[in-house]
Amino acid sequence: MTAVPGSSPTGRAKLADVARLAGVSVGTASKALNGSGRMRPETRQRVMAAVETLDFRPNQHAQSLHTGRSWTVGLMTTDGIGRFSTPVLLGAEDALGAGKISVLLCDTRGDAIREQHHLRNLMDRRVDGIIVTGRRTDPRPALKGIDPIPTVYALSPSTDPDDISVVSDDRSGAQLAVEHLVATGRTRIAHVTGPAHHAAARDRARHTVELLEGTSLELATGRVHFGEWSEAWGRRAAEAVLRTAPETDAFFCGNDQIARGVADTLRENGVDVPGRVAIVGYDNWDVMPLACRPALTTIDTDLAEIGRQAALRLLDAIGSEPEPGLHAVPCRLVVREST
Repeated sequence: MTAVPGSSPTGRAKLADVARLAGVSVGTASKALNGSGRMRPETRQRVMAAVETLDFRPNQHAQSLHTGRSWTVGLMTTDGIGRFSTPVLLGAEDALGAGKISVLLCDTRGDAIREQHHLRNLMDRRVDGIIVTGRRTDPRPALKGIDPIPTVYALSPSTDPDDISVVSDDRSGAQLAVEHLVATGRTRIAHVTGPAHHAAARDRARHTVELLEGTSLELATGRVHFGEWSEAWGRRAAEAVLRTAPETDAFFCGNDQIARGVADTLRENGVDVPGRVAIVGYDNWDVMPLACRPALTTIDTDLAEIGRQAALRLLDAIGSEPEPGLHAVPCRLVVREST
């Protein structure tokens, strides 16, 4: 068996081996693993990568006695079906798992009493920190009575500006969509989205209108079409848009389900996509864009990256170096056949 470069000749990696492979001091490697001290994110990532490469396994019992830490982090979500919380959880585990930190998932199902029950359990387990996430981008009240447990809010930001929140940058998502459609020659763009009382729908609509105005364009129908996060709404909205603004040459939709419904209506009406009308969705939700006909161009909110950054910021907070405020993760444009 060939030894991994930088590994101990005894076959069991030591902290010094991790430090050597990562190109840092033993003290820096220890701080990265303990989540203590301020350091550049790429430095912490190099240490975590070295841990994975060497399969380094610290003595958790000894570390717990020495540091007073449990090496566990709680992740509380209101998203029972996991549509949004699962990618966030996976991203958080990528960042935490290399340091051998376990994640305890607690589903509150949006119930305040259940949330308090889980919170008490996490506190009883003496978790080192908590990541709070949900199914919506609407701000949520901060957890109460958890001092001094470091907490980071992912996707659903805290209403307290002094908390640490990591969110998706909906402005960057809308900008990518509008710029892509305009670059492909579209000038009559309709915007069909979800309920107006959802922050995601309101924010994406506001940014879309502002961005179109910045290019001297207006919405094809003169207004945003608010409705439901569903394919059925996308079908109905597309019919309405085609009736009132038959010259529409593009749809920018608030999520992929709506966009797939729009695509169904256009296909049933013999409208060529993307030749006559282009479609852009939002979320890049697993198989949804690929199940669309044609395959859907969409905006990826990079939920896993939101989880990863939330975990890294939590590690900084555990190390007494918190960075309060709102931290936005840029979106990505995924181009497929619908444009």
